[in-house]
Amino acid sequence: MDVYVVDSFTDRPFRGNPAGVVLLTEDRSAEWMQSVAAELNHSESAFVDVRGDDPVPLRWFTPVAEVDLCGHATLAAAHVLGGDRRFTTRSGVLTATATATGIELDFPADPLEPVEPPAPLVAALPGVTVLEVHRGREDFLVRVASAAEVRAVRPDLSAFVLDSSRGVIVTAPGDQGADFVSRCFYPAVGIDEDPVTGSAHCTLAAYWSPVLGKTLLLGNQLSARGGTVEVRVDGDRIRLIGQAVTVLAGVLTC
Repeated sequence: MDVYVVDSFTDRPFRGNPAGVVLLTEDRSAEWMQSVAAELNHSESAFVDVRGDDPVPLRWFTPVAEVDLCGHATLAAAHVLGGDRRFTTRSGVLTATATATGIELDFPADPLEPVEPPAPLVAALPGVTVLEVHRGREDFLVRVASAAEVRAVRPDLSAFVLDSSRGVIVTAPGDQGADFVSRCFYPAVGIDEDPVTGSAHCTLAAYWSPVLGKTLLLGNQLSARGGTVEVRVDGDRIRLIGQAVTVLAGVLTC
């Protein structure tokens, strides 16, 4: 079976977020997929069954767990398959469409509700000013005072396993042309810091769109690799737009 490594949400190799993509041409177990994802050791790997017509089955695995939604690995899979594709997933049918500026993903919006900042979460973010905390389907979103604080934060990752949440998104108003900035931490699923997180931008778009009074926004994720995600709020759907670059293509032999 063919296997690829694709850098997502970037137009340059070795930036953005790398994802494994495996094109399944025979039945394989979830245990096998988990082993391959651990072997590839990227934050997520996508497994696409390419034997049938659209929508084709798509699953995502971190090195340690299967997840319900992943943006950058979906972008990577669509990129490998030519840009236009529909996928059936744990999060429903997701559509990828090639555009003049990249690939647009049609994802579910993430409804948010404000919560009292959990004391362990605040303590895990030393040196930042926590202004608000919201809870989405899977993640906590923490708004801090500035983009500089987002860049500088050094969290205590051991304190981030909170109430069965997947992880924590730290965000602030943007600079350098971005509407907002973020960093994303998911130690509960084996990812200390994710380079560029498509699914988190469904949460970020739901938060920043009413705050900024805009439906089209540009997000900059301030990880070491860095990446840019254009988001458009469309009712209960979020459109994520990004580019991708293939950096490796090979064949699985076992």
